[in-house]
Amino acid sequence: MASGKRYDNATKSFDREEAFAASEALALSKNLATAKFDETIELVCRLGVDPKKAEEMIRGTVALPSGTGRDVRVAVFAQGEAALQAKEAGADIVGDTDLAEQIEKGTFDFDIAIATPEMMPVVGKLGRVLGPRGLVPNPKTGTVTDNVAKAVKEFKGGMVEYRTDKFGNIQVAIGKASFDEASLLANFETVIEELQRVKPSGAKGKYIKKVVVSSTMGPGIKIDENNL
Repeated sequence: MASGKRYDNATKSFDREEAFAASEALALSKNLATAKFDETIELVCRLGVDPKKAEEMIRGTVALPSGTGRDVRVAVFAQGEAALQAKEAGADIVGDTDLAEQIEKGTFDFDIAIATPEMMPVVGKLGRVLGPRGLVPNPKTGTVTDNVAKAVKEFKGGMVEYRTDKFGNIQVAIGKASFDEASLLANFETVIEELQRVKPSGAKGKYIKKVVVSSTMGPGIKIDENNL
């Protein structure tokens, strides 16, 4: 958790119990991002789901209209023509068993891993290494695909992954503090619409229970989930 004089001052600059409109909360999070680097703006949602039930475990991808504001490094497990297409599409790392060997030795210089279906037996052996880092390719997120070039371009261009943790929370980076408010709001609304779209039919009671945004070093700012 962030701490220090800057953080303490930020928490005193607004009522932390108040729930703001999304546009107001995003503007506030931008203003409170006073670090010397371009802080990431993150959205956290508490959903009314039971992640222990497979049918209520939410996972997928969504394309942010304003992009992510960061350089996403993509690794692709592929061979032959698919490997060539991945390289041409801008993949940072492309390989097969050689890439798997690098990863087993502790090389993780990438943010997203994509694989062709035929490479999954190789990737599957890396589960204990990639799993804790959330880097295992999965068909549900579009990271296991025959069209690796399309996947590389999408993740380079603003596609982000979302999934519930064991408490039913979803955390998504929706841009940078340097983004204008309209761009952040567009990304925010896109994620919320996506989460509403994938609401499990078995989810009971209130679905979006809590929504908070914050910058990397800033405090969480509540959003009125009843007005989304």
